[in-house]
Amino acid sequence: MNTPDNLRYSGHDEWVRVEGDVAVVGISDFAQDQLGELVHVELPDVGMVVAVGDEVCEVESVKAVAEVYSPLGGEVVEVNESLEEGAEQINDAPYEAWLFKLKMGDAGELDALMSADDYRAKISS
Repeated sequence: MNTPDNLRYSGHDEWVRVEGDVAVVGISDFAQDQLGELVHVELPDVGMVVAVGDEVCEVESVKAVAEVYSPLGGEVVEVNESLEEGAEQINDAPYEAWLFKLKMGDAGELDALMSADDYRAKISS
C-alpha cells in the first residue's frame, strides 16, 4: 500500500495534506483498495461547516457505499467536481484525487491525526 510520509491520516482512512490554513482531504490507498472499483462520489456542499468526525460525503463502489468523515473541523471551501464524472480517479491515484478542501478552524486538531508510520501500523494489523 502506498502511504505517503508527507500526509496525516485519520482512523477512518482519510488523508490530509495541509496547504497554509487549508486541509486537502481524500481517502487513502488502503480505503480505495478495500472498497474496490469506485463508481460514484457524493461531494459535500461548499460552505458546509463541519466538526471532527462529521459525515461529509460518500463514496460508492461496486461493493459498498462508504461514508467519508471530516478529519478536522472547519468550512468546506472547494470540492473536486471532476470526481462527479470520474470516481475511478480515486482508484487510479488516491493521493491526487482529493475530495474536498477545508479551511481549518483549529490547526491544533492536526495533532490528533496519525503519521504515515502510525497509519501503516494500523492498516497492517
